[in-house]
Formats: sequence, structure tokens, C-alpha cells
Amino acid sequence: MTIIVTGASGLLGTALVGALRDSGRRVVSLVRRRPDGPDEAFWQPREGVLDPAVLDGAEAVVHLAGAPIADKRWSPAYKRELVDSRVLSTRLLADALGRAERPPAVLVSASGMDFYGDTGDRVIDESAGKGQGFLPDLCERWEAEAARAGELGVRTVQLRTGLVLSRFGGALKPMLPIFRLGLGAPLGSGRQYWSWIAVDDWVSAVSHVLADDSVSGPVNLTSPAPVTNRDFTRALGRALRRPTLPIPVPAFALAAGLGEFARAGLLPSHRIRPAKLTDSGFRFTHTGLDEALSAVL
Repeated sequence: MTIIVTGASGLLGTALVGALRDSGRRVVSLVRRRPDGPDEAFWQPREGVLDPAVLDGAEAVVHLAGAPIADKRWSPAYKRELVDSRVLSTRLLADALGRAERPPAVLVSASGMDFYGDTGDRVIDESAGKGQGFLPDLCERWEAEAARAGELGVRTVQLRTGLVLSRFGGALKPMLPIFRLGLGAPLGSGRQYWSWIAVDDWVSAVSHVLADDSVSGPVNLTSPAPVTNRDFTRALGRALRRPTLPIPVPAFALAAGLGEFARAGLLPSHRIRPAKLTDSGFRFTHTGLDEALSAVL
């Protein structure tokens, strides 16, 4: 069985590809450079280059490609890159699926919990509507392109992923150096909910939705136990055996340092329930934040 993966060199792609290969699956990575062997194939999303024959006979496509959300300040040019890297690549995959002679049965496409916008302390699941702002709008356009594959008869799953916990990168990467110095502190009010997931649970959840034909549409990839930012701060301090500061970093200071990303990515509240995952029988390995942080660190 062959699975096509985009974004295979990223944090999540690397973890997923390793697990799939360990389980005996053949993985073909789509790359934007000269392929290095039979387990890579060329594509160029911006130019619309992808041979549909690459997808013929594959079991599934897992689409994780997209410019990093938090790596740069959001200039107008970089915001266009955030959109284009997701929308154009997903559109190209959907078009190629429509032209493949033997298309894969399922497309699993990345999205994010930012779809919901700031939901305060309300517990929400996949039935909640879209929020307002740049990131919700981006997620809506991203998911809409993936849904085009569903119109062609391909089972489609959009992964609304939360904060991924891994010692190799993701949400913890910019936090760990600060916390190890004993300078970790709540952000803004500290009352906003952060929905998180350990990286190994994320990999297991993706494997689960690949295998379970009953799962389709948006799926929340978050732990069933979201916590406030203040509680997350304390838990990370405990995991590192370092003190944390009781005084929060003001929202204006975050905005001055990180720009629009602070307001859109760090301060909104997401208290999310992974209803589709749990209803379909998925069982998390890490349901408590303290245990999850201990495991990943």
C-alpha cells in the first residue's frame, strides 16, 4: 500500500512518515526539487505542476504542506504566502485526483483549530461555525479546496489540529528556551484556553482516520483536556523543574514583538472537544497535560 505525503520534511510529516513506514506502508513524498529516488515525486504547486499518474493506485494522500504560521512577522507579502501555499497546493491535489485513472480512496488534508476563531470558555466541537479574522478565513478557503475532492467521490478529512507538543519543534520550540531560564509567564490574560495534542497522539489519530472509512469532513485533532494558558504555563514550568513568573506578559507587549500573529494566534481562546475522534473509537495515549509534557520532553 502506498501513501502520498506532502510536507513530509516538516515536524508532523517527519513523525507521520516514520510511523507509516514502520507499519509497512510505502510512502512517496511530493517534493519541490529534483526527486532523490523512487520514494519521491516532483510537484510545484505555485505553477500547477503535478502528474496525476503519481497518485494512480495509491491508498491515500496526506496533505500537510504550507508555509509556517509563526516563523515570520505577517507582512502583507507573507500573509499572501500563507494563503497561497495552502490554497494553491490543495487545489492542485484536488485537480490531480480528478484526473487520476485510479485515484486514492481518501484525502487527509491539514487545517487548524483557528477555524473557530476566539470562542472564549465555550466547549465546542466540529459542529461549531467559523470565526472571524485572517486565520479563520484562511482555514475556510483551505478546507473548501480539499472538499472539492469529496465532490469527486474521494473521502475527505480536514485535520483541525491544535497546539502540537513535541521536543523537536512545533508550539514548544519558541517556549522552551524562555522557560528553561525561569522566565516563562502567562500570555495576555492567561485565561484563554489552549487546545493541545501530543505528537504521538497526532500521528495515531491520522492513522486512525486513514483506516476508518466512517470518518470524513472536519476532525478536531486536540486532546480532550484543553487548559488555560495560565495552567499551561505552570505545567510546562513543572515539567522543566523551573519557576514561572506570576505576572503575565501584556497583550500590547506581545503585539509589539510578534505583530498580528500575537493577536490572532496566541491570545484567542480555543476550548475544543475532539468529538469525531472519540465517537469513532479513537483512544488518546496522553489525556493529561502534565503526563503529556513529561512524555514529549
